[in-house]
Amino acid sequence: MRQSMNADAQDGRDDMAEFADELKQVERRVIRRVDPAPRSAMVIAGAVFVLLVAALLPWVGDAAGWQVLLGQTDPALKVGVLPRVFGGFALFFGVLLTALTLSLRLWALAWVATLGCWLSVMLGLLSVWTRQTVFQAPGPGPGLYVAALALAVLGIQWFRQSWSRP
Repeated sequence: MRQSMNADAQDGRDDMAEFADELKQVERRVIRRVDPAPRSAMVIAGAVFVLLVAALLPWVGDAAGWQVLLGQTDPALKVGVLPRVFGGFALFFGVLLTALTLSLRLWALAWVATLGCWLSVMLGLLSVWTRQTVFQAPGPGPGLYVAALALAVLGIQWFRQSWSRP
């Protein structure tokens, strides 16, 4: 009888240890995740949509953002490399990584999206500035401004999500 009581007590401790391990695993999974509120997720999705629309608008002269990104602009526009780099960063961080982060909801990806969007904003502002200082060439188009603004909104939203981790 005494042996069966000891075995039952041992089973109870094993069950509690298994439960504690499972609880720790669940806690680690919860801590690694970010869950944007529905309103924040809609703002993020709207900013991505605005960024995609900005790629259709003129960035340099009459060349649209997608043309600048793919290098299909008129050589007379003297686009340079900076608007192309900005377009690549905007596409990667603003659209692809944002979509991946919203899908996977990982906290580390939210931080990468935050930093990438803010780096893209800086590249966008530098692109605008360089277009304004080029003589005898068209200045920045409205799409360049809209893209930089959409990335700033994404950067703010991702920063709020990343910083909200407990």
